[in-house]
Amino acid sequence: MPLPPLFLSHGSPMTALEPGAAGAFLRRLGPAIRARFGAPRAILAVSAHTLTRVPVLLAAAQHEAVHDFYGFPEALYRLRYDAPGAPALAGCVQALLAQAGIECERLAEGGLDHGIWTPLSFAFPEAEVPVLPLGFVSSWSPARLLALGRALAPLAAEGVLVIGSGSLTHNLRLLQGGGGRLPMDAPELPQSAAFRAWVAERAAAADWAALLDYRRQAPFAALMHPSDEHWLPFYVAAGAAGENAAGTRLHESVTYGCLAMDAYAFGPQGSSLQQALQEPTATALG
Repeated sequence: MPLPPLFLSHGSPMTALEPGAAGAFLRRLGPAIRARFGAPRAILAVSAHTLTRVPVLLAAAQHEAVHDFYGFPEALYRLRYDAPGAPALAGCVQALLAQAGIECERLAEGGLDHGIWTPLSFAFPEAEVPVLPLGFVSSWSPARLLALGRALAPLAAEGVLVIGSGSLTHNLRLLQGGGGRLPMDAPELPQSAAFRAWVAERAAAADWAALLDYRRQAPFAALMHPSDEHWLPFYVAAGAAGENAAGTRLHESVTYGCLAMDAYAFGPQGSSLQQALQEPTATALG
C-alpha cells in the first residue's frame, strides 16, 4: 500500500526536550505507519531549515543531527540522531525531477537539521530508516513547489515516505507577550485558530486554488507567516500525493499560544493512517 506523504510541524527546538502533545502524536506515528503500511524503505525529508538556491539532495551515506540553533539548554546540544543516508535513492529522485524539467543537484554531504531530526527522533527513535534531505528554494511559489512534489509522487509506491517539515503557523514575534516569552501552554490566539481551521477545511476539500492563493484568501495569513519558508513544505508533501489530493489532519495542537503543531497526511491513504493512529498498537506506544 503506498505511503501517504506527510506535513509535520516541528515547532521550537525545545520540542526535542519538551515534546508535549505533538511529541506524543509523533511517538504514535511511527508505529502506526509500520502497522498499516510497513516500515518505510527510506524517508525523503524537505525541511524549512534546509534552504538552497536550487533544489539540492544531501546524499551522504551517513547523517548526524545538526544543532542549527543557539541560546538553548546544553542538554539540547547533546541529543544525537545518527541516521543512515540514502545515496542510491538520490539518483532516482534526480531522475524524477529531471523528467518534470526540474534541475536538482546532488551532494555527497550529510546532516539533518532540527526540522528533520526532531520529529524523526520521536517517530523513528532507533534512527534505522535511511534519510535523504532535499533542500528547496524558499523564493519558489506554492504552485512551483506543489509541482516539485508531484514529480516525486511515484516514490510512495516504492516505500519512500515523503515528509515536509515546517510549522502550520510560524511568527516567532508573537511568542513574546507583554511580560516576556509566553508559556508553552498559553491559550491560543484567535487569529491562529482561524488560520488553522481554514487550512483544515480547504485541505479536506482539496481546494488547491484557495490553498495556493493562501496569502490573499486565508485569514491572518501574513500574521501567521510573515515569511513563507515554514509553510512551503506543506505544498511539496501535498504534491507528492498526486493531482488534487485532499489533506487529512492527523494532529492539532498549539504551543506558546500561536505556534501550531498540526500534522497532515495527503492522498487517499491519509484517512487510513488517521485510523491506524487510533488503534491500540499506536496508542500503547505513544
